[in-house]
Amino acid sequence: MMAECGVEVSREAIRCWAIKFGPLIAANLRRARSRPTGRWRLDEVVVKIGCRRMYLWRAVDDEGEALAILVQRRRNKQAALKLLRRLLTLS
Repeated sequence: MMAECGVEVSREAIRCWAIKFGPLIAANLRRARSRPTGRWRLDEVVVKIGCRRMYLWRAVDDEGEALAILVQRRRNKQAALKLLRRLLTLS
Protein backbone atom coordinates (compact mmCIF):
# COMPACT_ATOMS: atom_id res chain seq x y z
CA MET A 1 0.00 0.00 0.00
CA MET A 2 2.81 2.36 0.81
CA ALA A 3 4.55 1.57 -2.48
CA GLU A 4 1.42 2.68 -4.33
CA CYS A 5 1.70 6.05 -2.57
CA GLY A 6 5.34 6.35 -3.60
CA VAL A 7 6.79 5.69 -0.14
CA GLU A 8 9.74 3.30 0.01
CA VAL A 9 9.93 1.13 3.12
CA SER A 10 12.67 -1.38 3.86
CA ARG A 11 11.98 -4.93 4.97
CA GLU A 12 13.75 -4.18 8.23
CA ALA A 13 11.29 -1.37 8.99
CA ILE A 14 8.35 -3.69 8.34
CA ARG A 15 9.93 -6.36 10.57
CA CYS A 16 10.34 -3.82 13.38
CA TRP A 17 6.72 -2.71 13.00
CA ALA A 18 5.57 -6.33 13.15
CA ILE A 19 7.57 -6.89 16.35
CA LYS A 20 6.24 -3.69 17.90
CA PHE A 21 2.59 -3.79 16.87
CA GLY A 22 1.99 -7.52 16.23
CA PRO A 23 1.28 -8.49 19.85
CA LEU A 24 -1.11 -5.54 20.25
CA ILE A 25 -3.07 -6.51 17.15
CA ALA A 26 -3.18 -10.18 18.23
CA ALA A 27 -4.44 -9.20 21.70
CA ASN A 28 -7.20 -7.06 20.16
CA LEU A 29 -8.26 -9.92 17.89
CA ARG A 30 -8.37 -12.36 20.82
CA ARG A 31 -10.43 -9.91 22.87
CA ALA A 32 -12.91 -9.39 20.01
CA ARG A 33 -13.37 -13.14 19.49
CA SER A 34 -16.66 -14.46 20.86
CA ARG A 35 -16.65 -16.84 23.82
CA PRO A 36 -16.59 -20.52 22.85
CA THR A 37 -19.87 -22.34 23.13
CA GLY A 38 -20.39 -25.15 25.58
CA ARG A 39 -20.55 -27.82 22.87
CA TRP A 40 -17.34 -28.99 21.25
CA ARG A 41 -15.82 -32.08 19.70
CA LEU A 42 -12.35 -33.60 19.72
CA ASP A 43 -10.71 -34.70 16.47
CA GLU A 44 -7.69 -36.98 16.29
CA VAL A 45 -5.65 -37.34 13.09
CA VAL A 46 -2.37 -39.04 12.24
CA VAL A 47 -0.24 -36.81 10.01
CA LYS A 48 3.28 -37.05 8.61
CA ILE A 49 5.52 -34.12 9.40
CA GLY A 50 9.11 -34.41 8.26
CA CYS A 51 8.69 -38.15 7.51
CA ARG A 52 7.56 -38.75 11.12
CA ARG A 53 4.15 -39.93 12.23
CA MET A 54 2.60 -37.31 14.48
CA TYR A 55 -0.73 -37.31 16.30
CA LEU A 56 -2.79 -34.16 15.94
CA TRP A 57 -5.59 -33.50 18.41
CA ARG A 58 -7.90 -30.59 17.76
CA ALA A 59 -10.85 -29.35 19.80
CA VAL A 60 -13.49 -27.54 17.72
CA ASP A 61 -16.66 -25.90 18.99
CA ASP A 62 -20.00 -26.20 17.20
CA GLU A 63 -19.34 -23.00 15.22
CA GLY A 64 -16.12 -24.40 13.73
CA GLU A 65 -13.71 -22.31 15.85
CA ALA A 66 -10.56 -24.22 16.86
CA LEU A 67 -10.27 -24.08 20.65
CA ALA A 68 -7.00 -25.97 21.13
CA ILE A 69 -4.52 -27.86 18.98
CA LEU A 70 -1.89 -30.32 20.16
CA VAL A 71 0.67 -32.15 18.00
CA GLN A 72 2.78 -34.89 19.57
CA ARG A 73 4.84 -37.88 18.49
CA ARG A 74 3.19 -40.26 20.93
CA ARG A 75 -0.42 -41.17 21.43
CA ASN A 76 -0.54 -41.52 25.18
CA LYS A 77 -2.53 -40.63 28.27
CA GLN A 78 -0.34 -37.66 29.25
CA ALA A 79 -0.90 -36.01 25.84
CA ALA A 80 -4.67 -36.38 26.13
CA LEU A 81 -4.69 -35.02 29.68
CA LYS A 82 -2.56 -32.05 28.60
CA LEU A 83 -5.06 -31.12 25.90
CA LEU A 84 -8.07 -31.58 28.19
CA ARG A 85 -6.48 -29.40 30.88
CA ARG A 86 -5.92 -26.68 28.30
CA LEU A 87 -9.56 -26.93 27.21
CA LEU A 88 -10.84 -26.70 30.76
CA THR A 89 -8.86 -23.49 31.36
CA LEU A 90 -10.68 -21.90 28.40
CA SER A 91 -14.08 -22.47 29.98
